[in-house]
Amino acid sequence: MLRPSKKMLFAIEAILDIAYHAGGEPVQSREITRRQGIPKRYLEQTLQQLVRAGLLAGVRGPKGGYRLARERRRISVGEIVRTVRALEVGEESDEDLPVSALGQQVIRPMWTALQEEIMQRLDKISIDDLCLNAHKAGILSEIAQKIDFTI
Repeated sequence: MLRPSKKMLFAIEAILDIAYHAGGEPVQSREITRRQGIPKRYLEQTLQQLVRAGLLAGVRGPKGGYRLARERRRISVGEIVRTVRALEVGEESDEDLPVSALGQQVIRPMWTALQEEIMQRLDKISIDDLCLNAHKAGILSEIAQKIDFTI
């Protein structure tokens, strides 16, 4: 079974949290940790990598934090996955991969093709799509709770 890494899921969740709860304001990592339960040791490293990749922007100062670097409809899940994979390249080892003729000529190409199909699908899913799914699921956005329409 294909299984995403913790870092990959945390990265997607962190960007979704910022998009869904921030409303354009910078979000501090401790807020993401509070809402999502992502361990701080994973989160800080991942957020910095997402800034370097141009998916998030870091904002300095007392009210600083992280915000989306682009509109949420212009950030795909595929981009996030590629960014985290680049982080994890050093952690993977080719020792566990099949070295037989069947493994190299049949299994690896099949696995590569499958991964390419998955990435094509992930490229079609935007953070905006995930925000809409969260709204449909009835998850309340903290920014929506702060808005007061009383005059």
